[in-house]
Amino acid sequence: MAQFDRLTVFNTVIEDGMVPLFYHGDLETAKNLLSALANGGSRVLEFTNRGDFAIEVFSELVKYGINNHPEMIIGIGSVEDAPTAAMYAAHGANFIVGPTFSEDVARFCNKRKLGYMPGCGTLNEIAVAEEYGAEIVKAFPGSSVGGPGFVKAVLGPRPWSKIMPTGGVKAEEDNLRTWFDAGVACVGMGSGLVKKDWVNAGEFGEIEKLTTDTLELIKQIRA
Repeated sequence: MAQFDRLTVFNTVIEDGMVPLFYHGDLETAKNLLSALANGGSRVLEFTNRGDFAIEVFSELVKYGINNHPEMIIGIGSVEDAPTAAMYAAHGANFIVGPTFSEDVARFCNKRKLGYMPGCGTLNEIAVAEEYGAEIVKAFPGSSVGGPGFVKAVLGPRPWSKIMPTGGVKAEEDNLRTWFDAGVACVGMGSGLVKKDWVNAGEFGEIEKLTTDTLELIKQIRA
């Protein structure tokens, strides 16, 4: 069962302005990454559903988070069908993210009052997702669907939309400023934050520092 209600999830995502995301099949590495992100100031984490037995890693990671970083809101990404969403919800997912929009997933999440952030690549997909209750839609892949220009164009006729680009977002001032100036509500950041070389070398302190610096940079840009 989710530890955080849907309103808390969405408000925290928007307040932080960033949703870090990663997948790793090794539980100890995943725990170290969670701690690095939490110690760096992030209050949200999206673990992506990619590898075999990902549910087992996720389940243990949620338990670790509850015991060691109770302020961390952990959700699951790369979910495209309702049975998968239900499985992860039963293991403590606080929100669901998908690369695409699914009516069935939206209905399930609405019934369970879970936050759902579906991937959308067109204005029509965004409109449909919002009709099904999506408070935040994921522009995915962010750089390929049109980048900041796409976001700005969408917000012209639909200024109420809250968009989170994922893919093509970097922990660099120029890149982040371009996205936020275009009007994004927040950004999803994977390899640009959780750098593969650092993970492989066990340099979790570097990820912690970059998390802190990036969250501060987002605050400065918004100000």
